[in-house]
Amino acid sequence: MRAVASLLLAMTALPAAAQQDSWTGFHGDLASTKFSNATVFTPETVGRLERAWDFRTGDVSDGSGDLVETVWSATPVYANGTVYLGTPFYRIIALDPATGAERWSYDSRSRLEPLTQPALKNRGVAYWEGGEGPCAKRVYIGTMDAQLHAVDADTGRLCPDFGDGGVLNVNQWNTVNDVFPFSLLQPPIVVGDTLLMGWAGKDWEYTAAPPGNLLAVDARTGELLWDTGFIPEEMIPRTGTANIWTAMTADPELGLVYAPVSSPSPNYWGGLRTEDIPLATSVTAVDIQTGEIAWSFQHVHHDIWDYDTPSAPTLVDIPRDGAVIPALVQATKQGFLFVLDRRTGEPIYPVEERPVPESTARGEVTSPVQPFVTIPAPVGAPLDLPDVWALSDMVSLGQCSRDRERYLYQGIFTPPSEQGTLFYPGTAGATNWGGVAVDPGRGILYVNASRIVQLIHLIPREDYDAEAREGGNEEGYHPQHGSPYGIHLTDWSNWAGMPCWEPPFGTFSAIDLATGDLLYEVPFGRAQFHGFYGLAGWGSPTLGGPVLTAGGVIFVGASMDARVRALDAATGRELWSDLVEAPAVSIPAVFTHEGEDYVVFTVGGNSILKPEVSDQAVAYRLPR
Repeated sequence: MRAVASLLLAMTALPAAAQQDSWTGFHGDLASTKFSNATVFTPETVGRLERAWDFRTGDVSDGSGDLVETVWSATPVYANGTVYLGTPFYRIIALDPATGAERWSYDSRSRLEPLTQPALKNRGVAYWEGGEGPCAKRVYIGTMDAQLHAVDADTGRLCPDFGDGGVLNVNQWNTVNDVFPFSLLQPPIVVGDTLLMGWAGKDWEYTAAPPGNLLAVDARTGELLWDTGFIPEEMIPRTGTANIWTAMTADPELGLVYAPVSSPSPNYWGGLRTEDIPLATSVTAVDIQTGEIAWSFQHVHHDIWDYDTPSAPTLVDIPRDGAVIPALVQATKQGFLFVLDRRTGEPIYPVEERPVPESTARGEVTSPVQPFVTIPAPVGAPLDLPDVWALSDMVSLGQCSRDRERYLYQGIFTPPSEQGTLFYPGTAGATNWGGVAVDPGRGILYVNASRIVQLIHLIPREDYDAEAREGGNEEGYHPQHGSPYGIHLTDWSNWAGMPCWEPPFGTFSAIDLATGDLLYEVPFGRAQFHGFYGLAGWGSPTLGGPVLTAGGVIFVGASMDARVRALDAATGRELWSDLVEAPAVSIPAVFTHEGEDYVVFTVGGNSILKPEVSDQAVAYRLPR
């Protein structure tokens, strides 16, 4: 710990010069490092941060009116001397980075309907530039009904040479088991003149669904360059998805894009897909030019837990045994950090195949083993269920203890059951789409993680219709049509809504990737129950991710208590915070504009954490 602190303190002695001149993607760069080389934000200066501007998009719904609720987890993009926001009403708004004044806006006029999701969702826009003249710089936004819009980054007008008059119908390639559209909620990743896209679908609803694929299109014209799938052709009539719903990472020098591939359908029962699907729930390397698969590493076999790969892997070079290994780190919902050679997919630290429990569900054939990585140690979620929380148990007059005896739990990878299974980590994961941040020069990784226990029941088809109620956002009843079971999923809580498992409910960690050592893990954020804040040591479940700066400061929102924070990278200690309108379930952008460094958060909220939404974008800088 002392050595790391010394390194980071030395960093703060660097000249206070603005250096980060862009933030052009969801994770800031193609390597998904979420690292800013700006040095002005240090443990000594960051406490003086002040709001530079506060902007409201107007695109928000709490679900009480004609529209379903909004979930806004968009990373602001800074490029072309402009901040670009994508909104959950599928508009693009261009702002002056210094003042927050609107320069232009573009309305996709998309259908504001929950076609595949329980909420209107958006994770931002993509930026591309090349050549001269009109539309030489473009901003792209996707919609829930699978339309990709390309607009001129200077004017906000459609680029007529892209797709059909500026709009590409991505759903034209959705031709198999097309029970829902290819929702484009995550912006494409831009590599040279190629846009690489996955899509989101309707979770937990169908057995046979569209088979997951990765699409590459020309950034100028929208022409389809190639289309790579992840499910064996002979299995497609019986399953689907194994799609890419989250961000991706690329290494242009190796010519590879790294795709976090999700789980196949249906999510919680796999009796019709018992054969191997080697590319499902994996990180898979794909050749950018051809779409051919270079290698794949599967981190869940026969996934029946919806442990889909939630975030882009992060690229970092790691010194090992006198050599420097080009690596990637894939964070998973289980809390594992798989550290792989990004050239080959071979693990850098040992991965053990360990026996796991068998399923009792009708027709199910679970994998007898699952991969475990112990170096680095799992983050946030240890490999065993947390103890019953004495406070919650007392309030519930022993309900939590009775639940622990009543429901099935045999360790991580306990299968869903008719009896009811305590599910840990839950489907929101230890980590989710926010992923990790790394210091590329020092190989230190930073990550916020949740500790959430859920309760899942498999409900026999003959009983489901009578029992089911309307589902919620990542919870409630869902039918899994075509299988013998529907599901009911909820957090494990007492009658008062208090978690039955002991805190902390969220943590923040730092790990030395050269050794795999945990440098620290501390409670992060504050939980909120019925309007009351929990104690600091309880931590908070989180959604969203951190950004690291060269000055030794971490910027992160993510927590229930609707605060954005600056942490000391050397210790995890909070240095500064500001109260915003809702949980900032997004990744901030850090950039330099006209010689000044800015941190910009979008503040959207997510009902997975609490029922609070907003349309706020807020920028911070040091006093002039």
